[in-house]
Amino acid sequence: MVLSNRHYTRYLIAPITLSLMVSACSTASKTSAPDNTAQSDTDDTRIVDTHSEDGIDKIGISMPTQYLERWTRDGNNLKASFEALGYEVDLHYAGNLIDTQIDAIYEMIDDGVDVLVIGAVDGLSLGKVMERAYEAGIPVVAYDRLICNTEYVSAYVSFDNYQVGRLQGEYIKNALELDKVTGKIYNIEFTAGDSVDNNARFFFDGAMDVLRPYIDKGTLNVPSGQCDFYTVSTSQWSTETANVRFQILIGSYYSGDRKLDAVLCSNDSTSIGVQDAIRDSYNGGNNVVITGQDCDVENLRRLMDGRQSMDVYKNLAYEAGVTVMVVDSLYHGEVMSQSLIDSWNLDYECVYDTQSYDNGKIVVPAFLLEPVEITSDNMVQELVDNYGTYVLSEDGSLQVAE
Repeated sequence: MVLSNRHYTRYLIAPITLSLMVSACSTASKTSAPDNTAQSDTDDTRIVDTHSEDGIDKIGISMPTQYLERWTRDGNNLKASFEALGYEVDLHYAGNLIDTQIDAIYEMIDDGVDVLVIGAVDGLSLGKVMERAYEAGIPVVAYDRLICNTEYVSAYVSFDNYQVGRLQGEYIKNALELDKVTGKIYNIEFTAGDSVDNNARFFFDGAMDVLRPYIDKGTLNVPSGQCDFYTVSTSQWSTETANVRFQILIGSYYSGDRKLDAVLCSNDSTSIGVQDAIRDSYNGGNNVVITGQDCDVENLRRLMDGRQSMDVYKNLAYEAGVTVMVVDSLYHGEVMSQSLIDSWNLDYECVYDTQSYDNGKIVVPAFLLEPVEITSDNMVQELVDNYGTYVLSEDGSLQVAE
């Protein structure tokens, strides 16, 4: 049993101004950090409760891929968390294939799931199937990646993606001591994420807002000239694609005496591709500052041995936990608001944001968690002692806790 159209109601009373031209999902390049303060404490976004007594409580989950470590953790965390509350769960992985994901979502709609949680392969590609979900009375929660160009998204759960990029940019700034140097020029290159992933632009903009002033005044130099988002983006966040591009870049711009000082890598899979290209093709002899995101096990190993300089940790258990609370609240007709978050008594920070995530049709109400900078100096304290999400193995490496 699913919600009929007359029971699926979305009232967006916050003063939202929509663009007249919404042909693509894009986020304007930011020149300052987004204001994550909700326009009002209550954004009256609700699903009227017609389910709580019907005895059928089924959640459909579609994750983009099973081939990256973080997404398998996401799927497992979500499934376990929903099942702990008594929900049935139908979990699908799309293998980074858009049509596979769309087919699976249609299948879950036809099977009568009550709520959909979707980590999109391509946030621009789901408009028709989102309309189908709406017609079937099924609310949709966008997980980690924004679903774009559709008004049929009830909520978005993610981390503060702009802050992720700022953490990476600030690390490079501090590692190179850009505020202290006089007359010295450092060379930097950029590797961003998939251009169809809305998060990738937030990551990139956050970092560039930190680093751009140093490029403009000449303290940072980009020998390749490749510093716009689309030029440096990496399809499907592919390690191989990042590696091939960076080997070409090194051969073209760093074959002589020129030093490479830093590489902004938006996540761990692209970071590995860049690191391996530097290992195989770069002869500068210096340690290159390299960033990452996700704290994959292999990247934590590289953090320990110095091949990677920093990472950004996003506690996926927290993200799953907030998603479950959002879904459960929607399912039982609660109004989305910061007060609702406060009522959950979380022992970590979560902010309700009704301003930052314009998907081209509506500003989607967002539940945002805080990312954490990880280095070799604090990785054990943060990941093992504080969060307990990793354990030290006998060889001294970190492994995901069971």
